[in-house]
Amino acid sequence: MLTGVRTVFVGGDARQIEVIRKCAEMDASVMIAGFEKLQDSFQGVTREQFTPELLSDADALILPVVGCDDEGRVSALFSEGPLRLQEEHIAAMPGHGVIYTGMAKPYLRSLCDKYKIKLVEILERDDVAIYNSIPTAEGALMMAIQNTDFTIHGSTSMVLGMGRTGFTMARSLQGLGAKILMGVRKSEHYARAEEMGWKPFLVRDLGSYVPSIDLLFNTIPTMIVTAQIISKMPREAVIIDLASAPGGCDFRYAEKRGIKAMLAPGLPGIVAPKTAGIIMANTLVELISEEIKIRGDA
Repeated sequence: MLTGVRTVFVGGDARQIEVIRKCAEMDASVMIAGFEKLQDSFQGVTREQFTPELLSDADALILPVVGCDDEGRVSALFSEGPLRLQEEHIAAMPGHGVIYTGMAKPYLRSLCDKYKIKLVEILERDDVAIYNSIPTAEGALMMAIQNTDFTIHGSTSMVLGMGRTGFTMARSLQGLGAKILMGVRKSEHYARAEEMGWKPFLVRDLGSYVPSIDLLFNTIPTMIVTAQIISKMPREAVIIDLASAPGGCDFRYAEKRGIKAMLAPGLPGIVAPKTAGIIMANTLVELISEEIKIRGDA
């Protein structure tokens, strides 16, 4: 239980609704800001303005999956106006307060360092990232089906990056009967890809493998699908970039060449917000409970 724990939610999308509901069910004291357009009425939840005073006695500040950009702007789907996390907000937090978010930009990290506020990035956890990879893969498959005139079964599908999302993506494509080309950067990933029945290659050799592909799914958050690579791809191919914005694809050149290329970050919150929210909620409750225990033992 989270009885007596003061939690403040600022901004977010439909995923945040499940997290708010879970914290309220666990008997936390829940305050929300940036949810003016939300019609749901939560039992025991109060709506507040986002002020430094709101955070002055907060045990936990819960931000959206991408906490804020490097100017402090907070994504807030249900807010009537812009939300901005400023230095005075962080400065107002008590020393024991903790900020929870999916992933943090340098702006948020530097403010937390300056004021010695603990920052927890939930998506850094393997369990959360693996669970999140499932709706990501499902959403990517939906986009591929909507933007092609051929079946995934029998297609030649390339996945770049064999991390948590890349692995799930390749396995999902394989389950639909696609031939998988897996671009890897580590020798152990090469071996695992081969064991899975995929055709592995080193990403440095990417240009040699793209001329025959139908679909390309990128999970590597650096510019890897360059103009030079795109120039070698079939015009009918489709690129779906699952890496964090701005992605790893030269979208300008892809458009110029007439190749469909889409940046698709945050798919769990778009295609399965309830499931993605429950994943985040369960992890957050676990983390806050651990924090309470640590403070109690200190």
